Amino acid sequence: MKKCSLASRDGDEEPMATRIHDIGIARQIGTYSDAVEAPANARWLITAGTPGLDVGGKVPPDFGAQAELAWTHIVAMLKRADMTVHDLVKVTQYLLRPSDIAAYAEVRARHLGSARPASLLLIVPSLVRPEFLLEIEAWAAKA
Repeated sequence: MKKCSLASRDGDEEPMATRIHDIGIARQIGTYSDAVEAPANARWLITAGTPGLDVGGKVPPDFGAQAELAWTHIVAMLKRADMTVHDLVKVTQYLLRPSDIAAYAEVRARHLGSARPASLLLIVPSLVRPEFLLEIEAWAAKA
């Protein structure tokens, strides 16, 4: 499979094991890809819905802190599987309030850098615990 690369923030090219198939729709909406192809014989990492809950079981009251924690957890799970955000194939994000989209996009962009997984963001009426303001589910693949 042909590998592709993306320019990182410092201008260096970062090799990716996945291949992006951009048809021009996603980039009109946000910084994600229309479709991402995983390599043959890849190892897969599929996360559960990951909220902004700290390791002590506490949930910060504000959205930004929850988003930061959730993305920190996603990155930690990737690292434990010897992966990075550049191995992400698909990310599904569940938010409660449309008013949090801009703040969420900033946190997401900071964690993803130049990575562009396929993405879906949903506004939902509630999550499993009333104090959760978002959850993130991620799929990653690495050859």
